[in-house]
Amino acid sequence: MIFIEQEQLPNPDQLSPLALAYIGDAVFELYIRLRLSSRFHTVQQLHEHAVRYVAAASQSEFLTILQPHLTEKEIQIMRRGRNAKGKVPRHVDLAAYRRSTGFEALLGYLFLAGETQRLQELLALIEPVQ
Repeated sequence: MIFIEQEQLPNPDQLSPLALAYIGDAVFELYIRLRLSSRFHTVQQLHEHAVRYVAAASQSEFLTILQPHLTEKEIQIMRRGRNAKGKVPRHVDLAAYRRSTGFEALLGYLFLAGETQRLQELLALIEPVQ
C-alpha cells in the first residue's frame, strides 16, 4: 500500500535518522488508525485510542518487544534513530523519547526500503489492537 512508486521514494540510506523517524511516525500512525477504524466509529474515539499507541512511552515499550527479533542491520538503524540529537518535548521522558525515535526510524527505513513484508512481521509482534 504505497501511494508513490517505490523508485520515487527517497533512498533510506541517504536520509538522516530523524528524517527516517519522521516517515516512520507517519507509517505507524496510519497503521494504528487503520487498525482502530474497524473497532471505533467516532473520530473522538479513534483519536483517544490512537494517542495511547503512538505516544513515546508506548513506542518505547513496543521497541522492547521487537528488539530480540531484530537483525543486526535493523539494530543499527534503530540505534542511529535512538542516538539522533533532536529537540525533546518537555512532557516526555528522555529515555522513552529516544527509544521511540529509534522505533520510528526503523519503521521509516523498512517502509522506504520497500521491505513491507518485514515491516508487517514486526508490527504483528506488537499487535497493539486486538
